[in-house]
Amino acid sequence: MFRQFLLGSAVSLVIPVAAADSPPRVAVDIAPVHSLVAQVMAGVGSPDLLIRPQASPHTYSLRPSEAEALSRAEVVFWMSEGITPWLEHSLANLAGSATQVKMLAVEGTALYDYREGATFESHDHHDGPQAEEHHDDRDPHAWLDPVNAKVWVKMIATVLSGQDAANAHIYQRNAEAAIVALDELIASIQQQAQSLEGIRFIVFHDAYQYFERRFGLLASGAIAVGDASDPSPARIEEIHETVAALGVTCVFTEPQYNPSMVRTVFRNTPVNTIGVMDPHGADIDVGKDHYPKLLNAMIASLNQCES
Repeated sequence: MFRQFLLGSAVSLVIPVAAADSPPRVAVDIAPVHSLVAQVMAGVGSPDLLIRPQASPHTYSLRPSEAEALSRAEVVFWMSEGITPWLEHSLANLAGSATQVKMLAVEGTALYDYREGATFESHDHHDGPQAEEHHDDRDPHAWLDPVNAKVWVKMIATVLSGQDAANAHIYQRNAEAAIVALDELIASIQQQAQSLEGIRFIVFHDAYQYFERRFGLLASGAIAVGDASDPSPARIEEIHETVAALGVTCVFTEPQYNPSMVRTVFRNTPVNTIGVMDPHGADIDVGKDHYPKLLNAMIASLNQCES
């Protein structure tokens, strides 16, 4: 018996439904999405994580155990080529028979264009997010909008229910509980964000606009571009001008990259807070609690800034 899933262009392949006593083997690329899948699978099974959050997913190389997990997976949830440009090749070679779900292609996902320039002055081509199937030019850090997480949780439950009908009621029940928890998380962060209106901060690389836009806390700029490549001298000069013109007082580094660059860039500037903000949660235990802890850590970092 075969079943095909059509969720925009996100899900590919037609695969056999798993036996009732054998929940599907699931692999997920990054820890925040792994957390959402783990929430939906709670009480049935545990997904495998392919990329450790302590490492940059842009240039990651799978360890043997991770490659093995990918090769035996029946379902793979992954973000997109924008986060893991190397993974598409591994998916074809190691998981060609698996159902592959590309999160950025899930219908209903809010997507934004990449922002341009060190101060993001020329990025606002659209007033709001785009929900589209084709997204090669989109910022792939969409998991940082918890409204997207709500969309994905529903989709994850649908895919897993199709694979494992015997446990469909558990997947659906878990998804409903996860959505309630996400709504509570959104309300909590919104309340904290209201007291941070007017803060001026710069991030290490432009990975946070989904969080920023959702909660109305827009960064004044980024040191590195979206793929975290080193900034040019011209970009550093522009950042210094932004710090002076806008009164930026706070800058954030990331644990996956060398913090000495940040200290060098902001030497002899008025910036008085150098904190840590991390889109992957390097210091947060992986598992179903990873996602809410990640977003709570981000608002906690912003709470360190001086307005």
